[in-house]
Amino acid sequence: MHQVENRKLLHFSKLSLMAAMAAVLFSGCDNRYIVLHPQGPVAQQEYHLIVLSAILCAVVVIPVLAILIYIVYRYRDKPGNKAPYTPNWDDSKTLEIVWWGIPIIIIGVLGFYTAKTTFALQKPPVSDVKPITIQVTSLDWKWLFQYPDQKIATVNYAEIPAGVPVQFVLTSDAPMNSFWVPQLGGQEYTMPGMDMRLWLQADKPGTYFGSGANFTGKGFAHMQFQVIAKPQSEFNAWAKQIKQTAPALTKDGYNKLAQKGLADKMDFSSYPSNLFNEIVDKNGGKYMKEHMKQNDMTDMDHQDNMANMNHDK
Repeated sequence: MHQVENRKLLHFSKLSLMAAMAAVLFSGCDNRYIVLHPQGPVAQQEYHLIVLSAILCAVVVIPVLAILIYIVYRYRDKPGNKAPYTPNWDDSKTLEIVWWGIPIIIIGVLGFYTAKTTFALQKPPVSDVKPITIQVTSLDWKWLFQYPDQKIATVNYAEIPAGVPVQFVLTSDAPMNSFWVPQLGGQEYTMPGMDMRLWLQADKPGTYFGSGANFTGKGFAHMQFQVIAKPQSEFNAWAKQIKQTAPALTKDGYNKLAQKGLADKMDFSSYPSNLFNEIVDKNGGKYMKEHMKQNDMTDMDHQDNMANMNHDK
């Protein structure tokens, strides 16, 4: 009876292991798993780091689970068990070296490649192509993209030239969010009063899904955008068309856009000069005032406490 149950358990364990391995191996073959379907040099480097991390984790997890299953099965209590009882056994120097040494080596390897990749991604993906800059502002609940060189702006979508490095300069005129285009690279926070930097590049023309990745309230689920990569000539023609046909974004128009609510895709032929820096400075000043106010309140509380102590004396 016990043998039949054990066989069933082993069979179930094998099926579960095979299913898990199939899920890992085949998930990269489906375009729906966009994190595992890189379409640019930044995403490609991060994908390699994900694969390396998974392999190093598997080096630890799979043997540990296999040993656990073996020990539970091999040393289970059963009739006629003649295993020696040694309660005074406490440690093994060899085993101590193994289960401390292997994780230390794994952490060292993972830390080295993580640091190497992180510092490499602070530079343009390629150096022989002139990059472009796009200023991004996260709002409640939409995205504003400004093109300093072309002097145009869009909402909830951005067009870029394929094969060209793009530096996204990110800020927020709302609660902190996170800018993420999974097939082109990892996330970067958008924070009020700060301008964060993120290099991305699309290897070939296509439409890439983008989204906010930090919860920001009621409309968060709809805070999505598209990054559309086109050949350089088509990108230039698109920018020229926007310049000729779209309305201008005024300060009043921006103030309305910045109010809470959803928005469709929009185009603007121009925007107030220095708008992005004004957004950064405005929020930086606001949060600095709040920080100073908190410090002043803390100092007042400290002075009151000191006065009370002196009065008690």
